[in-house]
Formats: sequence, C-alpha cells, structure tokens
Amino acid sequence: MVALVAVFLVRDGRHEVDTGPLDVRRASPGDAAAVLSAFAAAVGDRDPDALAALAPSGDDQAARVLAGVARNVEAAHLTGVGARYVDQVGVVAADGSWSGVVEMTWQVDGFDRMPSAADVIVDFAPDGADLAIAGFGGTEPGSRTPLWLHGELAVATAPGVLVMVDGSAAAAEVVARRAVRGVAVVRRVLSGWTTPVVVEVPGSAADLDAALGADPGTYAGVAAVTATAGSSTDPGAPVHVFVNPEVTAGLRRAGAQVVMSHELVHVATDAVRTPMEPWLLEGFADYVALRGTRLPDPVTLGRAIAAARRNGVPRTLPTAADFDTRARDLQARYEEAWLACRVIAERLGERGLVGVYRDAAAGQHITSALARAGLSERALTWTWRNRLAGFVVDALQ
Repeated sequence: MVALVAVFLVRDGRHEVDTGPLDVRRASPGDAAAVLSAFAAAVGDRDPDALAALAPSGDDQAARVLAGVARNVEAAHLTGVGARYVDQVGVVAADGSWSGVVEMTWQVDGFDRMPSAADVIVDFAPDGADLAIAGFGGTEPGSRTPLWLHGELAVATAPGVLVMVDGSAAAAEVVARRAVRGVAVVRRVLSGWTTPVVVEVPGSAADLDAALGADPGTYAGVAAVTATAGSSTDPGAPVHVFVNPEVTAGLRRAGAQVVMSHELVHVATDAVRTPMEPWLLEGFADYVALRGTRLPDPVTLGRAIAAARRNGVPRTLPTAADFDTRARDLQARYEEAWLACRVIAERLGERGLVGVYRDAAAGQHITSALARAGLSERALTWTWRNRLAGFVVDALQ
C-alpha cells in the first residue's frame, strides 16, 4: 500500500509541503487464502510432505509441526478440516511476517456428531514470492489453538474412546485405559449412557488454556475440564475432556482415575449445556466417580475438613463463585459438594439423587427438585453442616 506523507519545509519563512510515496508493508488476504487452501488440500490428502512444504524455507520447526498435523489427521480420523481466512492481527513486521485470524473447522469421525469450529491465530511469513505458514497460536481474545495443530501427537483408541496426547504413546495408552474404566464407572449409575468419548491431553497447563481459548493461568490448578472442542455451544457441538498434565502428574493412580470418571459424568449428562446449581453439578459428578473407591472420609473430605477448621463450617452450600477456577479452597468446595450429594443419596437413595439431578437438569430450581423428591433444601443444608462439623470434631481428636 502506498501512503502519502506530508513533509513541512521552511524556505524564506514560508512553509511548503512536499509529498512523496512511502512504502508501508501490507498483509495480503489473497496470498493467505491461497496458502490456507493448499493447507486444507494437503490435510485432506493426509500428506505430511505437502504440508511441510508450506513452511518457510529453512524453518525446520514449522515444517515438523505441519507434517505432524497430517499424521494427527490420519491417526485421529479428523475429517472436514477447513481453513478460512478472516482478518489480519496487528501489523506486518519488518521482515514481512504477520498473523491472521483463521476460522478452522474439524471433526473426529465416528465420535463427533458435527464439526467443531474455532478462530485460530496463524502466523504467516514470506518465502520468496510466496507466503508460508510459520506456526499456529496466539493470545488474541476469543482465539483457540486446537491440540491437533501442535505437531505430531500420540493417539490411542479403545471401543468408544479416542485419546490425543501431546506426549508419548505410552502416556496415551494409560489415559485410554483410564477412560475405559471411567466409562464403566459412570454406567454403574447412568446405565443408559452410550456417548463416545474424546480425551485431549495438551503438553502443559498453558497449552490447555490455549486449547480452550482461556486467559493464561485460568486452568493452572484444575486437573481436567469438560468443554466444547471448538467455540460453539450449540446443541450437538462436540464435547471433549481436556486434561491438565501438570496437575494429574502429581496424582496417584486412584486420584487420576477419579478425575477422569468425574469428567465423564459431565460428558454423559451434557453438563456443558446444562444450567444448574454448581454444587449439584460437581457434587453429583464426584458422587458417581467416588462411589466404588472405598476411600475413608478423612481422605475424601481432607481439604473440606481443613478449610472448616480454619474458617468455620460454611453456613450455606457452595455458590457459583466458589467454583471459579482460581477461587481459594476450590478443592474444598468440590468435597463439600460431594458430601451434599452423598447426604441426598442417603436420605433419598441413589435413584432419588439421580432423579433430583435430572429434574434440575431439566430446568427445575434445586429447591423444587429436592422438594419433589421429599427433601427440603433447608433440611439438606442442616444435615450437611452437621455432618461436616462432625468430621471436624473427629479430626481434632
């Protein structure tokens, strides 16, 4: 693009204006669309060499990432991969490189009922007379970096389960076995559930934030989260389990299994699109996940007991604010929610708890759902507080 720049000159006391051309580097949407079309074609052909050729000459890292994308598409059975240029981000650098927003679409064949879509930041760089793809990812608000664009992943499958891990094949197999066990755990309570499961394990907590389009640090302390694979929350939009490897690496085998089973309850109940009281949503998931573990109460409620000793027994059941991913004593709130659901199951039976959950999922207020099952919210809260207080007393003895 050519811009006119005014230069003021002083001559004999007079101000004169001299205009001249100044070259300003400009991104080319046409070139971006062309290289993205080549990207989509190479992905469709599952051709790692063709994808690697789209990297800037001499950029081995970009070439490896692009070649890995082809292998991911093959191994994870991705279909419908598309890349549509949307807009430029920022300015063109002195070396001619720049970034743009690209709408990516993809679908895990046999697992996702419809394609996912997300805005992805793509880095472009000049390569002679052509434009090349230098990388994926950025911090532009609303953008995501899908895991399959991170370079070659390890993929493991089992009946009804597909796992993608930014790590070793052995790690992927471990997660797949964990998911298979989790499916069995969930079906003991929700016997009619048959939804296939996709689990994604990024390489770091930062990559997890990027995959979910979250601000850096949002999920740093969370072991896993169930969310849509792309930006859409429409009915039918694919929902996957995303695991934080930095947290789960510090868990024992039983703890990691509980985390997986918990998230699979969310998949089974479509929790992503189910508005209800968070304590019931999370407490029910923990109730199902912990149901057969036989862990002693001081272990299962360890953080809740410690928080109650420090701050006193809560007067109310956990609120939505208590479940913010960066909230203090977050794990204690989860344990308190589990205890509330266990109290419901003890008073109404397991079917009664499932009935309360389903009524709440269908839109009933929790007070009405409990009352319909024969338990008042006030009675639940009173019993829950006294039970927690009893555990605190026991811990002091």
